[in-house]
Formats: sequence, structure tokens, C-alpha cells
Amino acid sequence: MNSSDDLPKPIHDPQAGITAQTASPESPRPSAASYEPLLAQFAREYLLDKRNERRWKLFFRLLWLALIAVVVWSLFLQRHHMQNPNAPHTALVEVRGEIAADTEASAELLLSALKSAFEDSGSQAVVLRINSPGGSPVQAGIVYDEIKRLKVKHGKKVYAVVEEMCASGAYYIAAAADEIYVDKASVVGSIGVLMDGFGFTDLMGKLGVERRLLTAGANKGMLDPFSPVSPKQQAFAQAMLDQIHQQFIAVVREGRGKRLKETPETFSGLFWNGEQAVTLGLADHFGNLDYVAREVVKAEEVIDYTPRDNVAERLAKRFGAAMGEGAIHAVRNLAPIR
Repeated sequence: MNSSDDLPKPIHDPQAGITAQTASPESPRPSAASYEPLLAQFAREYLLDKRNERRWKLFFRLLWLALIAVVVWSLFLQRHHMQNPNAPHTALVEVRGEIAADTEASAELLLSALKSAFEDSGSQAVVLRINSPGGSPVQAGIVYDEIKRLKVKHGKKVYAVVEEMCASGAYYIAAAADEIYVDKASVVGSIGVLMDGFGFTDLMGKLGVERRLLTAGANKGMLDPFSPVSPKQQAFAQAMLDQIHQQFIAVVREGRGKRLKETPETFSGLFWNGEQAVTLGLADHFGNLDYVAREVVKAEEVIDYTPRDNVAERLAKRFGAAMGEGAIHAVRNLAPIR
């Protein structure tokens, strides 16, 4: 006979007002059949997720393929247009921004554009449209020498058309042109050379910072911003700048010839507006690209030979190298969709 201690104890829930019996240890467990609806729902959701994943993969693959097709087609049209112009034309080469290696106005890119412009049988003349504050004298000198060589080889005229600015190294390049056209408000000149930097020796002394510089060679630490200026090294650097300046002056005198009206300020590094530049003989006439093509070259159609970034390069620069590499990887590893 069971005692009262063996019976289930009632449990009273004061909030629900319900009295329940505790479950007996011998209560039956759910059967496998009761899990079938849950498993079926899980399978449906899994298959739906995989189907959506495959669709997105297909979408992005098609998107990248379409992008590649657009790039190839645009490059084909550009090359076809440049190699097969419909009529005699004016060849345009842009000189924009800083003149330095790895820029849009680097000697490497400009030389490539100039060669294509001169070698095209349809180009009647080459126009340099310039909007640049200058830059490396080495890069500018390379471009200047190549323009002079190509002019002799192909017998074609070169005209420089200044927009906002043609200063320093940009004017170095413009001096190779047969004529220079400006706007009345253009900035022209700055025929000079500079080397700049900073000195922190006094600040380091106030902060109690000691400069420890070890060199093999007495002048290896020349112009170090954390060391005092050496008069001997400063004189050496100044002599080098003066020599480069004389090279710049010789180029301007050669290019401008008797048209140049020299004054004590001509090669001082000053710059002038376009109207003053014409008066000083630094420029020849007023006019823009359309005017020169129409009235001077007599070939109104203008074809641009300047190297441009393609669509893929612009996307890589805009969204970062990681996305660009990911796109290339995705295209190269296209797999059939099951």
C-alpha cells in the first residue's frame, strides 16, 4: 500500500490561480513523429536560403561580366576612333595637375600621348592644353626634349593653350610650343626653382629632445630638418638650384626667342596674368582650344590623345584596392551554378 508521501504534490501558482500536479517521472516522451513538422520547416528554409544565395551569386557574376563588356567596348570604340578619324583633325594632349612621376601629367604618360598624336597621319597639329602649377624639372625637361624631337621628325606645329595656370615646370613644357595662347586672366610664369623644408632644432631643444644621427659620409645627412644648417651644405644646395635655374632660363630663351622681352623680373620666379604675359612676350595671343583648332590649325575636329583611366581603374580607385582585387578574383573563378 502506497503512503501519502508517494503521491504527487500539488503546486499552486498564485498569479495564474491554477493548481497543477508535478509531472510523474514515468510521463511519456514525445515521439519522433512529433518532430517531423519542425524538420520539414527547417528543410524548406534551408533550401530557400541556398536558392537565394545561388541567385545572388548569379546576379553579381552577370554584373561583373557586364562591367567587363562595357570596359572592353569603350576601349575598342576609343581606339577605333583615334586610329581611324573621319577627317583631318587637331590632336589634343592635356597637361593637368602636378608634373611628377605617377601622376596624370607624368613624362611617361605625356610622351605616350605625344607620340600617338604626332604619328597619326590625320593630325594636322598638336595642341597642349595646360592647367598646371608645375612640378618636377626632370619630368618637364623630358617632355620638352621629346616635343622638340617630334616636331623635327614629323614636321608638325605645336600650340600651347593655357587655361587657369601655366607656371614653373608647366611653362617649361609650354616653351617648346611654336605659339602660346592664354586667357586674359590666366596665370603664367614662375620661372624659378625651389627646394623647401622645415627646421625643428630650436623646438627640439625646448622639448629636451636629443637628435642622434649617424652617417657614413660627411654630407649624407645634408639638409636634415632636425640638425642645424651647415653653411657649406647650404651653399652647395644653392649652387645646384642656380644651375637648374639656368637650365630653365636657357630653355625659355630658346623657345621664345626674340619674342621674349626680358626684364630684371622675368626669371625671378614672379608670375603674371595672361594679358601681362602677352605684353612681356611670355605668350603670343589670346584664345582657347576651339579657337586654335578652328582659326589657327584649320581643323575644327579635336581628338584627345591624353591617356585616361578606364572604368575598371576608376572603380578600383573609388572603392579601394580590396574591392578591385575581389572583383578580379570573382571573374577569374566563375564556377557553374548548380
